[in-house]
Amino acid sequence: MVTRPGRAEHVVDAPLTPPSSSQGLLEVFRRRYLLRLLVARELNARYAASFLGFLWSYINPLSQLFIYWFVLGKIVGMEDRVPGDFAVHVFCGLVVVHFFTETFAAGTRSIVRNKSLVQKMALPREMFPVASMLVSLFHVGPQLLILTVVCLFSGWVPDPVGLLALLLALAIAMVLGTALAILFSAANVFFRDFASAVGILTNFVRFGAPMIYPFTLVEERFGGFAPYYLLNPIADAVLLVQRAFWVGATPDPDATAAEHLPDHLFLYGLGGLAASLVVLAVAQAVFSRFENKVPERL
Repeated sequence: MVTRPGRAEHVVDAPLTPPSSSQGLLEVFRRRYLLRLLVARELNARYAASFLGFLWSYINPLSQLFIYWFVLGKIVGMEDRVPGDFAVHVFCGLVVVHFFTETFAAGTRSIVRNKSLVQKMALPREMFPVASMLVSLFHVGPQLLILTVVCLFSGWVPDPVGLLALLLALAIAMVLGTALAILFSAANVFFRDFASAVGILTNFVRFGAPMIYPFTLVEERFGGFAPYYLLNPIADAVLLVQRAFWVGATPDPDATAAEHLPDHLFLYGLGGLAASLVVLAVAQAVFSRFENKVPERL
């Protein structure tokens, strides 16, 4: 303690740490109040000055469903290769793929888009990609509602195994999308090209999952190499959602599952989730390495 006339000053012998120092994702969820504010802010900004507002969450997926159903189902004739309702088959994939691609794309741009907050506030910067993921998850609700209503009209009956498949699929998309968003959001601070590259990558994701075509087509074309196709976690997630909804909406669910779903689907799904967690750990390590350089590059 250093004493001066009229007052005493305490001198702390401790290393200085940057104000943004955090414990990564753990610190994000410790500051849940800030996370909720960011999510609410993003949702309000998205629908500000919009006449239809939240209804766009229903209109966008429905418009995509109509395009795929009409072009691929009616014109190309893919519905002849898919038992049951081709629209349900497509929409099961849309739920997962749209969740993943929106998380990935919005999360990649999140830090640059919020640079004023990044420069002024001491908060874990992983919070921005995580908030983007939660906003995307918020929009999954309307899509699942539409899918549930359509399937109920097709004779679908919920079952515990299907619910487990749905939860596993959402977990894969959530973890992998967040991991890539964290990794690419840091890269996008240094080179803005990464935001454009993500748009190209998400195009491959849409066609790299059995959404607009059945998995049996992959087996026909690639034979013994088809299992390598299932190393894609998003493909596993799409098949899991199809197990949860589309299979039960077909005339013969048992025959559909046996013919159109791969063996050991849940093992592939668990493997995809484990791989996604590994990617998340790597993304967190890379992000922590470059985090303190973010403000100056912004």
